[in-house]
Amino acid sequence: MLTPEELDTFPLFARLSAAGRRALSAGAQGHDCAPGGPILHKGQAISGAYLVLGGQLRVYTLTPNGAEATLYFIDPGETCVLALNCLFNDLRYPAWVQAEQPTRVALVPGPLYRRLFEQEPVIQDLTVRNLSTLVFRLMGELEQLHGSPQRRRLALFLLNHANGEGVLRMTQQQLAGHLGTSREVVARLIGDLVGRGLVQSRRGAVQIHDLDGLRREAAP
Repeated sequence: MLTPEELDTFPLFARLSAAGRRALSAGAQGHDCAPGGPILHKGQAISGAYLVLGGQLRVYTLTPNGAEATLYFIDPGETCVLALNCLFNDLRYPAWVQAEQPTRVALVPGPLYRRLFEQEPVIQDLTVRNLSTLVFRLMGELEQLHGSPQRRRLALFLLNHANGEGVLRMTQQQLAGHLGTSREVVARLIGDLVGRGLVQSRRGAVQIHDLDGLRREAAP
């Protein structure tokens, strides 16, 4: 059962009917996910909709050589678009999901989510918004994965995922997993960016030093 405070993580849920709010609170189950812990596996049957209440989930695939490559992240207030597609079309999950940090997830059973989707405009809005936003995000990540040189993909990743202070707190091994390459390649690319004064590297983090220069590096 979810608490009213957890439901309020999704601002749209304030517009649920009283009956819909009671049904969601009683039917959804909260799960705490440890960093790196598997949430979904490729080929797994989907039993419901996954709503991120706090933390972050990473959806990734495997390249032909077995390396991991990030498709997109799911942040608080979002749901997994691939899981929704599987839920509504009776498909198996086509990727893998893990927690990037301590993450709280609400699992809404499939029958309940479908019923709420039919009855509650707010659930229809949430579904359509996430489908449109995350499909657009997914296409951008796939374009980077398949069509960009590794140096540009790294620059784009740094620009897209660094915090407000320009710091990306991630190891080179984690970066390699997101980009679908090896740690050695990432180390070489970061070393090149450091040598040109675009970033600074320290243990477990990369600091953007020359934002305009990195933007030029990420340009097509």
